[in-house]
Amino acid sequence: MSKISTYSLEHHKSLFTDEINNKDYFYVQIQDHPYIDIPYRAESYAIEFLKKGSIVMQTRLHKIVVEAPAILAIGPNVIRSFTKNSEEIVMDIIFFKPEFFLENQANIFFLSQYDFFENSDKHIFPLTKNTKPKFEKLFNLIGETLLTEHLHQASILRSYLYILTFELDTIKNASSKTEILNPLFEKFKEILEKDFIKHRSPSYYADCLNVSRKYLSEVIKNNSGRTTREWIDDMIILEAKVLLHNKSLTINQISDSLNFSNQSVFGKFFKTQTGISPLEYRNNK
Repeated sequence: MSKISTYSLEHHKSLFTDEINNKDYFYVQIQDHPYIDIPYRAESYAIEFLKKGSIVMQTRLHKIVVEAPAILAIGPNVIRSFTKNSEEIVMDIIFFKPEFFLENQANIFFLSQYDFFENSDKHIFPLTKNTKPKFEKLFNLIGETLLTEHLHQASILRSYLYILTFELDTIKNASSKTEILNPLFEKFKEILEKDFIKHRSPSYYADCLNVSRKYLSEVIKNNSGRTTREWIDDMIILEAKVLLHNKSLTINQISDSLNFSNQSVFGKFFKTQTGISPLEYRNNK
């Protein structure tokens, strides 16, 4: 059954080079973007420095024109696509698998605590004349580090990735209140991203986390303003909407891929959540 594709790091490498290696990271400097206009996920994180030109990025079905200079930060579970917006672009991109970054990190939720890597509206960081030089230096240092093989290459790159993450968080926090999220909430999101198609009961996630359903609900509500059920339903609806954009799939096929018992149940669920039927949604797009 066709679902939303998840591209491997090896697939991303193949878009830019014929080089083959087993590294869990990949850095590239480009003057043309391999635009992928079909929504997809990835197994790796990506931090992109758009130096010149503009591109159209779509996440969570929302399109935005990204103008240089800007940084884009995207985590694996983000459903995204890219289309052309200017004839010339200049961009540096660093891809890395989560296991590479977290190799020596005691906090396995380190990356998930930064919402600009998650499904949110905070992936883009426009740069100013004051912030641009800092990121230029960081990406130049990454490029120099990966230019030649040496013993400490991976460790040095990991250090630069920490710095990039902290610098992006500093920019974000300069314009918003810093929030410390409960680790239980972070773990819930991690499990939800993997299991939402098969498991839609809040009790399932409470059991996975060894807490009561009531306590989990309180933590999620306090940290996000939404209930456990709303988080689950929102994930299913987003997945359904993306699949409905692919008109080569029938609504029955989409219903099956999302683990509904039949098309009628899927249709009722979709209409309850959105106010319109799956077919109406598809025809309006």
